[in-house]
Amino acid sequence: MANRKKSLTARTADRHILYENAVQGIEGQIDFLSGIFRRRRGRLPRKFREDFCGTAALSCEWVKRSASNLAWGVDLDEATLGWCRSNNLPRIGSAAERVRLLRENVLTVQTPPVDIVGAFNFSFNIFKERKVLREYFTAVYKSLSKDGMFVLDEFGGSEGHAETRDKRKVKDGVDADGSPLETYTYIWDQASYNPLTHEILCHIHFKFKDGTRINRAFTYDWRLWTVPELRDLLAEVGFRNIDVYLEGWNDEEDEGDGVFRRRTQYDGWEAWYGYVLAEK
Repeated sequence: MANRKKSLTARTADRHILYENAVQGIEGQIDFLSGIFRRRRGRLPRKFREDFCGTAALSCEWVKRSASNLAWGVDLDEATLGWCRSNNLPRIGSAAERVRLLRENVLTVQTPPVDIVGAFNFSFNIFKERKVLREYFTAVYKSLSKDGMFVLDEFGGSEGHAETRDKRKVKDGVDADGSPLETYTYIWDQASYNPLTHEILCHIHFKFKDGTRINRAFTYDWRLWTVPELRDLLAEVGFRNIDVYLEGWNDEEDEGDGVFRRRTQYDGWEAWYGYVLAEK
């Protein structure tokens, strides 16, 4: 009975828990960030800033890894930061003292110099104007230590620039207290796309075994920036050694294999996901 999975319905499910389980590969991201920094800099990174942090799950995992690690989570949504304070921070015990949550604008926030700034879950795409995205990249550059790195993620391919919907079963989710969750369906809905502006409107929906749904649990109104545009802007503000790490594909499972390799070409892929890494 101890391993009995918690049933989920649209009325009782917590959308933040659902999101963290369905979308965020926290441990893998931390492994990637720490590993690439150590290979390039010969030391482990200790200070991390998570821009557009939401529930700051990445920051919480960061400080769990080492008593020497510090994290700053930056977001404008006080309700989501409050959720983190009530749910994610208590889970990590005394390590929570090394997480600073800041309700501030990433364009103007001031933090101590950090080793890595991360902007994940495609969040920077909220900046639709080139001059504003350039302003953000400039602010990140100034916030880094002298050998710091900026890492952001992005997606693309023909399916990334289209109106489409993808469904996936989440079978191994856990609740805030670590107890297992009943399987549910995660739905990524690219509701509209304008090829002339690269503006894209996306929703996340969740469906449960009892047939109920949470429609538009999250909505994103973005401009989907291309990799060449990102690289040009990063170089303009001073970044160097700008590389792209793309995830490989598992044909048997018909999904990404979780392994990110530096690439300069990616042939015949309808959809891709990866990281853009830039050094100060």
